[in-house]
Amino acid sequence: MTFLACRIYKTDNGVEHRLEQIKLDALCEGEVVIKVHYSGVNYKDALGATGRGQILKQFPLNGGIDLAGVVESSTDERFTQGDEVIVNGCGLGESHDGGLAEMARVPADWVMPLPEGLSLLESMILGTAGFTAALAIHRMLENHQNKEQGPIAVTGASGGVGSVAVDILSSLGFETIAVSGRQEYYPYLTELGASQVCSPDDLELGGRPLEKSRFGGAIDNVGGKLLSQLIAHTNLWGNVASIGLADSHKLDATVFPFILRGVSLLGVSSTNCPMSLRKAIWQRLGKELKPKHLNSIVTETVPLSQVSSVFNDLLDRKKHGRVVIDCKS
Repeated sequence: MTFLACRIYKTDNGVEHRLEQIKLDALCEGEVVIKVHYSGVNYKDALGATGRGQILKQFPLNGGIDLAGVVESSTDERFTQGDEVIVNGCGLGESHDGGLAEMARVPADWVMPLPEGLSLLESMILGTAGFTAALAIHRMLENHQNKEQGPIAVTGASGGVGSVAVDILSSLGFETIAVSGRQEYYPYLTELGASQVCSPDDLELGGRPLEKSRFGGAIDNVGGKLLSQLIAHTNLWGNVASIGLADSHKLDATVFPFILRGVSLLGVSSTNCPMSLRKAIWQRLGKELKPKHLNSIVTETVPLSQVSSVFNDLLDRKKHGRVVIDCKS
């Protein structure tokens, strides 16, 4: 039996991806074989598949850092044929064949039962982006973030992580400032619950090591200068969660916000999140952290055969929200 997969190769001309029929024996080892129903396309997927980012640790490899599907077979007693399951992170689509395929084979320790309150489709509307947003919010709340500290700024707000973060924060009652350079998406962000929508320039942030307190905290997908400025403008004991580097991987800041205001800079890494915490976050995403506007956040569902166009559109900033890939044959 063969099945369709988005397979990524390293060639003399660089990294390239191909849609091709492969056999199960071509996949990395694992105890659980999954018939994939849905996967998501994350920015990291697009970087890895096109070679514009050094994401993959080995070649050839099926792309896709998350998946939702039904167990086809398992040699591990925790899972049986017909179980609905999800997998995200853990090296999927980076060092182990991923979810952008009709079939996947993964270690049993990576597999989670579909969380109560979510369908297979909803779990991939959230996907790694939604999980990452929820993980950031979890870390902020765990570090005593509260509404009285002031509004939460979300940068890169029109992307997958930003969209889910805006929805969840507003649902929890936080005043939320959605920061995006794409004015055409302002109505969309308002629909998700943003209290205010603006561009980075509209914020008129200062450049001093310590600025006037304006934010209770932030979830940043951008990095670089904007992240430094957000830290300098964060209120007493506020939290800034660093998730992405859409602008820059650099951080030019001083220790003043940390030692004079007690500001915390929280790192958020979805790939190597401990499994116990990963499961807890996914359970919350099916319950109290479930976004209210999932049908708005998913802007497109695309068949696996057309995934190449999604990679290019994501990298060219032509997409917003979440794009789900339908992998069902």
